[in-house]
Amino acid sequence: MAIRIIKPTGNARRQMSVTNFSMLDKNSKREKSLTFGIKRSSGRNDAGQLVVRRKGGGAKKLYRIVDFSRVEHLGEKATVLGIQYDPNRSAHIALIQYESGEKSYIIAPANLEKDKEIVCDEKALVKIGNRMKIKNIPASTQIHNVELVNGKGGQICRGAGSFATLLGVDGKYAQLRMPSGEVRKVLAENFATIGIVSNGDHNNIKIGKAGRTRLMGRRPSVRGKAMNPCDHPHGGGEGGTSIGMSHPKTPWGAPALGPRTRNKKKAGASLVLSRRKK
Repeated sequence: MAIRIIKPTGNARRQMSVTNFSMLDKNSKREKSLTFGIKRSSGRNDAGQLVVRRKGGGAKKLYRIVDFSRVEHLGEKATVLGIQYDPNRSAHIALIQYESGEKSYIIAPANLEKDKEIVCDEKALVKIGNRMKIKNIPASTQIHNVELVNGKGGQICRGAGSFATLLGVDGKYAQLRMPSGEVRKVLAENFATIGIVSNGDHNNIKIGKAGRTRLMGRRPSVRGKAMNPCDHPHGGGEGGTSIGMSHPKTPWGAPALGPRTRNKKKAGASLVLSRRKK
């Protein structure tokens, strides 16, 4: 997937770039039965209080229902009708149709093409787009949309260009190397999809101008150092002084930018074999 550089017609667009979208099928239209409108909260709870900062505005968009599990059609072949753009995620999605005639959206892996046949089964051919149990996948295979809880559907490696590498299966568990470099254990009975998530150049896109960020629903971010002491621990001081403390903090006084936040008491913490390298 290539990146297209925008013609520098002004200072705002001089560094701007967008995805080329050459992988998408121009003739494939949005499936209306799998889309619906969602009400955005803009970071506020049911009482109208702001609970998540820097959210609001943004262009209107419809949500696509993506099937992260595919176990309802176990063993049933599906044909790819087209690769489409999804405004709700960084990866592209694929519209597929099963032999029964039912249509569904899935996360599109890289190099998945129109009219290709894919299947979800306990054991299947190791080819891009097929989904199967991890215990039946060969070692060193790149996988995505991996289940953490059996039957819940894929939860990890769903973003553009992400994948996990299967290191091996040892009894009940399989060892995966995550995109962060962390090595963890996952139940070998869980399902995963073969391949790398599409739109791998997503991280190379340059936003270029502030208005494009606002269209994404992201409001401006103000440094704590530029605030008053009553608004942020970093605030106050004369001129361009430092934050005045040995370690940075969040607006609520908790340590930030460095301290590890994983809860060691959680059951999943024991499944992590080696932490990611900083």
